[in-house]
Amino acid sequence: MLAELEPLPEPRRDDLVLVPGFSSPALDRRLPIPVDWLRQAHAAGARIASVCSAAFALARAGLLDGRRCTTHWKLTGRLQREHPAARVLENRLFVDEGAIVTSAGVASGIDMALALVEAEHGPLLAARVAREMVVYLRRGGEQEQRSVYLDHRTHLHPGVHRVQDFIVQNPQERASAAQLARIAAMSPRNLARVFRRATGVTPKQFAARVKLQVARDLLDDPQRSVEGIAGSCGFEDARQLRRLWRQHFGVSIREFRDSQRSAS
Repeated sequence: MLAELEPLPEPRRDDLVLVPGFSSPALDRRLPIPVDWLRQAHAAGARIASVCSAAFALARAGLLDGRRCTTHWKLTGRLQREHPAARVLENRLFVDEGAIVTSAGVASGIDMALALVEAEHGPLLAARVAREMVVYLRRGGEQEQRSVYLDHRTHLHPGVHRVQDFIVQNPQERASAAQLARIAAMSPRNLARVFRRATGVTPKQFAARVKLQVARDLLDDPQRSVEGIAGSCGFEDARQLRRLWRQHFGVSIREFRDSQRSAS
């Protein structure tokens, strides 16, 4: 039993409201849900995230009407039947609709939380939080893009993580095998073997993917030349960047920029 509970605070813009789930039988008891307060928080500009069955609380407040959402796989059908205005998705870890985020179950609530940390503070901090919690870092099924900053991070080797952090934080560097080995506190040969076993790729391959991701971000600026971007990302020259870009993405940089302009 809970006692001496404080009243809910006045919601503010940019607050994060996290609504915990409750046991499935409680749905039939029509638990008292502060729907008015949830609506007020949403109107104030707060971001509202639900874990598991808490999606029903958001739905009863009308916050899922017209929005994509999810909940525990055992409850998706019920959520859709009881709230037909919601667009309930199955087979999703979580669904991010900006102001409203819903997750499928208790474990996927962790995935949702890591995604919220990444969106607010960047992928490096999200990766550090995941390692601190010793959880397998995943991304939501609804997100078609992957993050090279988080890929290959589902291991617990501290030396390899240090090397990955260095590569991500210094994309302009062309670090040698010996330099990376010193960061990992092991020999170059041992690092090559351990890095591949932990990540599935070599340090060189990982570095190339990071550089390409940084280049992709910089290419969104039409004022930046390919030559300047290549220098900022640690490529030998623009020719190397263009070659690796086509190998990795299957199109030329010019085609990529044209498609970005057409989509905007």
